[in-house]
Amino acid sequence: MIARVATFARDQTMLTASLTTQSRLNELYIQQASEQKSTDFGGLGSTSKRVVDLQVSVTRAQSYVDNTKVAKGRVELMYSVCDTMTDTLSDMRSQVVAATSATSGTGEDLKSAAQELFEDFASLLNTQYEGRYVFAGGRTGTVPVDLDDPDYAPATSPSTVDTAYYQGDDQIASVRVSDQQTVAYGATADNPAFEKALRALNLLSNITTDPLDQDTLDEANDLLVDALDAVLSVQSRLSLDAGQMEDAIASQEDYIEFAGSLVSDLTEVDVAQVAAELSSYEAQLEASYSAMAKIQGLKLWDYLR
Repeated sequence: MIARVATFARDQTMLTASLTTQSRLNELYIQQASEQKSTDFGGLGSTSKRVVDLQVSVTRAQSYVDNTKVAKGRVELMYSVCDTMTDTLSDMRSQVVAATSATSGTGEDLKSAAQELFEDFASLLNTQYEGRYVFAGGRTGTVPVDLDDPDYAPATSPSTVDTAYYQGDDQIASVRVSDQQTVAYGATADNPAFEKALRALNLLSNITTDPLDQDTLDEANDLLVDALDAVLSVQSRLSLDAGQMEDAIASQEDYIEFAGSLVSDLTEVDVAQVAAELSSYEAQLEASYSAMAKIQGLKLWDYLR
């Protein structure tokens, strides 16, 4: 009993120190395995709010990147469709020029070619991307061009603007690329560029061929020239839209990388430093246990006898 009373305080102090060292050692083992300072936000102390804020902002930035990439894909598809449109219109105009200078034998061929390209051009305006009609405005589930619409009549010269074929609306698509910026993009199938192209092809699809109606041919030729220029202008705007999106994506990805590095600095450990600290604490704990075992073997009455 005398020995227990005399050594109790000393033993408690040494035990407490050993348990503290053991606790720290366990923390270091977890850090070494996870390469993280803590497995939860509570272990990060005063930096936890900053880490949470950074992670939220990174998630938001990534959503901007993902949405912008989808929109950019639509723009790139529309640009490609416009390329095909210019080829179609150029082909038609070449045939019109040839028919204008020919004396016979080209009227029916021209009309037949125009009818085919009329349908082809409408199909281009009915292009879908991921289940959406890209030239339909906000009505992305509706086929935007219906050449069989009862209100869309066969064209005759002189013609007037006619968009009765259009089944969409006037809403231009847009995508939010950052907290402060939204990019509007695309064009609808009732755009003057496309209306002129369809009207020219409509005129040629219904042209009188015997004799070949020169007035209709001349008007269609003028419309084709205007439509070509206008489609190229639409392409230029699409290119600018894609450029804005690309810049926005790059900006957000730069931020994600920067914010991610800050989160890493706040949450990750230096593995080499942890290994060195582990070695030190293991040595301390081993020495502590050894000292406790030796001291606990001492008895007060051994010195009183």
